[in-house]
Amino acid sequence: MRKSIIKIISTLFPNQVVSFAYDQLSNPQVKKLRTNELVVLDKSEKEILKFKDFDIQLYTWKGGENKVLLVHGWEGQAGNFADMVEKLIEQNYTVYAFDAPSHGFSSKGRTSLFEFTELVGILIRKYAVNKLVSHSFGGVATTYALYMNTDFEIEKFVLLRVPDKFTERIDDVALQVGITEKVKNKLIEHLKHELKLDVNNLNVSNFVKSIHVRKSLIIHDTKDSVIPISRSKNVHANWANSEFLEIKGTGHFRILRTESVIEKTLAFLND
Repeated sequence: MRKSIIKIISTLFPNQVVSFAYDQLSNPQVKKLRTNELVVLDKSEKEILKFKDFDIQLYTWKGGENKVLLVHGWEGQAGNFADMVEKLIEQNYTVYAFDAPSHGFSSKGRTSLFEFTELVGILIRKYAVNKLVSHSFGGVATTYALYMNTDFEIEKFVLLRVPDKFTERIDDVALQVGITEKVKNKLIEHLKHELKLDVNNLNVSNFVKSIHVRKSLIIHDTKDSVIPISRSKNVHANWANSEFLEIKGTGHFRILRTESVIEKTLAFLND
């Protein structure tokens, strides 16, 4: 019913619907954490980083000399990595994570891919890490950060599902909200004007061609209902230093709690 109404409104008031769709792209809706995820966060050393108009919540779990930065996805947060954090500490890692702008326990406000990306770049430099693990949209922010900071040299990078084209994200929002093709095109033009660049060029499959990552692993479920596996496969096809692993039976967030996935991630980082 809601989509039908929005389609009618799209015809009558297209500019208002563009604003509504833009809000969907820039105001993440973050889920509550499970009890064990909160427990793991409480074991970390916490720090607030001032970033633009945000107070960014940072987390550090001190372990050994190995260092890794975990990058959550859009509408995710650092606590989503709780199961992996505990295993990494057991494997002698010092683990860094954060809640992106308007995510988790960071302060709230309108945000974007570009603020997320800039923050990832700042944290890679701050912690001097050469190993990374990302989930979903976190892979977009991280590859873009590496693309924009050509001096970064990364040894290992694990991507647990990764989108490809930013325009596909717009398609997903258009489908979710129920806006018409005409309004979707007006939204793209609005983004071009707002961001001062062509969103058609914001593709992970392009970024990975020139970033400095010695070895990467992409893991994706064959029946992911949020990000089709074809998107990760296209990134892999354009990334010479990548390996690809298909799995089955994990949900979009459950992949972060799946023991076999955590084991494969650790094995890859340690290899």
